[in-house]
Amino acid sequence: MEICIVTHKVGYGDGQGRVNYEVTLEALRQGHFTTLLSSEISPDLESHSQVTWVPIKVANWPTELARNIAFSIQCASWLRQHRAKFDLIQVNGAITSTPADVNAVHFVHSAWLRSPVHTFRVRRNLYGAYQWLYTALNARWEKRAFQRSRSIVAVSDKIAQELISIGVSPQRVKVIVNGVDGEEFVSGPVNRSSLGLPEDVTLALFAGDIQTPRKNLDTVLLALAQLPSLHLAIAGRTEGSPYPKMANQLGITQQTHFLGYRRDMPALMKAADFFVFPSRYEACTLVLLEAMASGLPVITATTAGGAELVTSESGIVLSDPNDVETLAQAMANLIGDTKLRERMGQAARSTAKQHSWATMAEQYLQLFETMHQHPDLFKICYRQHSLKKIKPGKKYGANQITL
Repeated sequence: MEICIVTHKVGYGDGQGRVNYEVTLEALRQGHFTTLLSSEISPDLESHSQVTWVPIKVANWPTELARNIAFSIQCASWLRQHRAKFDLIQVNGAITSTPADVNAVHFVHSAWLRSPVHTFRVRRNLYGAYQWLYTALNARWEKRAFQRSRSIVAVSDKIAQELISIGVSPQRVKVIVNGVDGEEFVSGPVNRSSLGLPEDVTLALFAGDIQTPRKNLDTVLLALAQLPSLHLAIAGRTEGSPYPKMANQLGITQQTHFLGYRRDMPALMKAADFFVFPSRYEACTLVLLEAMASGLPVITATTAGGAELVTSESGIVLSDPNDVETLAQAMANLIGDTKLRERMGQAARSTAKQHSWATMAEQYLQLFETMHQHPDLFKICYRQHSLKKIKPGKKYGANQITL
């Protein structure tokens, strides 16, 4: 097949970029030729004989919104001239106006716009207004993009439900959970002091953007104030963050360890006893699977995409991310029971092993193959905006579907 993938980045250090990188590698492994319309790609792909990179240059535009618009226009212009050469086009959300075969959805702006913790509801200033405009425009564009896509991939059950809530037929949605590197994220001994962390204490880990209330560090700190024996490592940029001051006001500075932005997450996860991440809104996050692969029990909330992977055997899922008392009790249960943490960690690791990057990429390629082999079926489904049940032996267009 000749495959075209449209995305801002292809490579490490970015969730969506990593997904597309792994899908590209699997496509190459299976012998497919792949064209990447992207602003950045991993160096190992640039010289690959089966890869064509079409650089989309947007760095000089002043804002993220302007860069996204420029990216969309350039991609649409290029695809109008070259669309006919491809057997399949995969895009991500509203990244371009060109109709696609597969739309892999990592974030639903329409759902984020309704969230009570959206930036414009928290920051009533020019920045908040810009964020509202950014989200509102993307919410409008993405609905059109989903209508013009033959198949929709949701990267979590939460994303799938959000797609359905804005009118996408459930039959058109396929959930393919993001992957994790089970060799990079593993359990094992580590010297905490080398990471700036205390030895001989129970240590929880929180990781994410701590410059806004969305990730919910404030509730974690309030719960921590009730647990004097627990220490908390916090990975995230502290510039402009209100939470170091909040920790000081709560009198828990000795228990909190603000580490700043870190690139050594595998080591930090080895150092922790459990992971706490009750995000108020999360479409899908790689960090949950990374913690599980590291053998950590996980405390999260139903509002976090990916929480569906956490069972009672591997962690604790809160129904209300803002319930301080319930969160404190959940953490207290893990503090006082080493064997429980060990059992949960083993179960978490077992779950994560089922979601490797290779497994994820194979699912994408299976979908690509099905669409390529039965194009008439998917054309019918696209026109009707729904996938009807396929009946064995029934002809759809020129193809015979055999189940």
